[in-house]
Amino acid sequence: MPGWIVLMAALASSPSATTRPGVHFEHHDWLLACDNTGTCRAAGYQPGGGDLPVSVLLTRHAGPGQTVTAEVQIGDAWDASGESAQEAFPLTLRIDGGDLGTVAADGALSSPQTAALLGALARDTRIEWIAPGGTVYPLSDHGAAAVLLKMDEAQGRLGTPGALMRKGTRDESQVPAARPMPVIDLPALDDAGIALSPDEHTALLRELEAQLEPDACPSLSFGNDGNPVSDLSISGLSNGKRLVSAHCWLAAYNSGSAFWVINAEAPYRPVLVTTDGNEYYRGRIEAGHKGRGVGDCWGSRTWTWNGETFVGSHEQTTGLCRGFPGGAWPLPTLVSEVREDASPAGSDGR
Repeated sequence: MPGWIVLMAALASSPSATTRPGVHFEHHDWLLACDNTGTCRAAGYQPGGGDLPVSVLLTRHAGPGQTVTAEVQIGDAWDASGESAQEAFPLTLRIDGGDLGTVAADGALSSPQTAALLGALARDTRIEWIAPGGTVYPLSDHGAAAVLLKMDEAQGRLGTPGALMRKGTRDESQVPAARPMPVIDLPALDDAGIALSPDEHTALLRELEAQLEPDACPSLSFGNDGNPVSDLSISGLSNGKRLVSAHCWLAAYNSGSAFWVINAEAPYRPVLVTTDGNEYYRGRIEAGHKGRGVGDCWGSRTWTWNGETFVGSHEQTTGLCRGFPGGAWPLPTLVSEVREDASPAGSDGR
């Protein structure tokens, strides 16, 4: 199973996560991600095992009459051609041996090129990108038809003239409109660091430990003498709540910290947000992890404080692990608008 699938399953199943909106679907060399507004992005790559990284991104917003835009990029980290990504442009698009013109360094395909590419992906075909030096970057169509069909299904386009794979006569006006982006109001924070006495530290750590499932956070522990050996970081939030975090786990190329919302005073009554976090800054907890050690695919999630709890505000992967440093594309399945209150909070965090 690809590493990013394991990663995103872990993020989505963290104790604070609700059912993840949007669609995430993979088939062979293609992947689909649709976010909670209905925008869908399909990414295709070179054939699995190929050492000439190339990827195409197809984007379509939700709603009647929306067209598909297409972009292409070349990866240069493990490119057997020796060319950098920029040296590969302008790229020539060739489908079944036919020249479809060039694509400039911004990677954007023209409308005719996009239409030709979509038509080719619906059938068994040969799609190639040719660099100025003659290097041929093959783009796989293996899995494309299933992914494009899934995109039509996710956007409610099946049976309409605008469907990519299963066209029909159903009126285009019946295609669902885009859903509004959810808004999260981030209140003013009293987020200065807070120090605990040794007794408070021990009492809080025992509450945190008691609230966890066995082995959920192996780095959170007490020594043989009963004294805590885990450092806790505490920041103020608002409404008399605080955020506490502790290092939780370490794997081959990823690590995670646990984050809890607690009362300002004992009993702290911790509520777990996640055990996979990496960073907290001004009301936002960030988690980001590699799908494999070379770092050519990532998954990330953000939780934002709304005055009562931390809610999921963003989630994405960067696509398949195919030789692009940092991943080829941002492919979100959860997006939101965060409205931040910039006014200073009171000293009690209210």
